[in-house]
Amino acid sequence: MTNRKVLVLGASQNPNRYSYLVARRLIAEGYALLLVSNKEGEVDGVSFEKKWPVDIDIDTVTIYMNPRNQTPYLNLILQVNPKRVIFNPGAENPILYNQLKERGVEVMNVCTLVLLSTRQF
Repeated sequence: MTNRKVLVLGASQNPNRYSYLVARRLIAEGYALLLVSNKEGEVDGVSFEKKWPVDIDIDTVTIYMNPRNQTPYLNLILQVNPKRVIFNPGAENPILYNQLKERGVEVMNVCTLVLLSTRQF
C-alpha cells in the first residue's frame, strides 16, 4: 500500500482502453487514485471526476488524452505542480512537456503500464 496520489487524466471504463487497464493496476497495487474524464464512469468502485480536484497534493499525473483534449487541463496541471507527469503514447504534448520541465517537474513520454510492469513506476 502506498499513499502516493496518482491522477489518471482521460480515464475510461472501457476494458479495452489502456487508461482502464492502468487504473485497475494502480488500484490493485494500493495507490490513492483520482480518475478524471470528460465522461461519467468508474473503475473498480472509483468514480470519475469531471472537475479537476483542487487542494490535493498529487504525486503523478498520467495522461491518456491527445493534446487537443488536454487544453482545458493545461493550467490546472501546472497549478497542481505534480512531482511527475507521464505522457502515454498518443498523449505526447511538447509544449506542456517543456513548461513542466522548466518548473522542475519530472516529465516522461512513456507507457505507464510498462513502468508498472517493470517496477519502475
